[in-house]
Amino acid sequence: MRSFKRFLALLATIPDPRRGQGQMYKLPYLLLFSILAVVAGANSYRGICTFIQVHRGKLNRAFALGWRRAPAYTSIRYILQGLKAEDVEKVFRAHAALLDDGGRRRRCLALDGKALRGSFDAFNDQRGKQVLSVFATAPALVLAQVEIDEKSNEIPTVQKLLETLDVAGQIVTLDAMHCQKKPLPLRPKRKRISSSN
Repeated sequence: MRSFKRFLALLATIPDPRRGQGQMYKLPYLLLFSILAVVAGANSYRGICTFIQVHRGKLNRAFALGWRRAPAYTSIRYILQGLKAEDVEKVFRAHAALLDDGGRRRRCLALDGKALRGSFDAFNDQRGKQVLSVFATAPALVLAQVEIDEKSNEIPTVQKLLETLDVAGQIVTLDAMHCQKKPLPLRPKRKRISSSN
């Protein structure tokens, strides 16, 4: 499909974790179909496999493929788990930049940290996971997501993330905690030493 051509070209830049020989299913199409499956409601590797199997004929016709069957869910799991998160993130950032309005309007980026629901584990004394997201308001896209270190907070994470994003000439909105003239790096807590005489 022509509308997916640019996105497939970006997906093709992701290094394939498999060996070069015997690749029955090309990585860009497998990734695209996995994304379509998740958007359609799949929430497991078996669900992705089922989506591809059910829609295999339509996908073959739309993308001029000759897949005789869907890849096994174990193959999908092996491939997706073998990808590097940084490589996938880089492609999605490039894709989001292409969906921008061509720079005709000033872009507004909203940065915000959120705790992931269900990630708190009281039994194992584990804090909830926090993720910092960069949201582009015009195309309504999440441009980047990074996990906030357990022993840190949003401030140093935002500073590192802003260095990797092209924010020149753009409006960036943040929480009130970032309204500091000179944000200081976090310092480790000092241990109290009790003197016993």
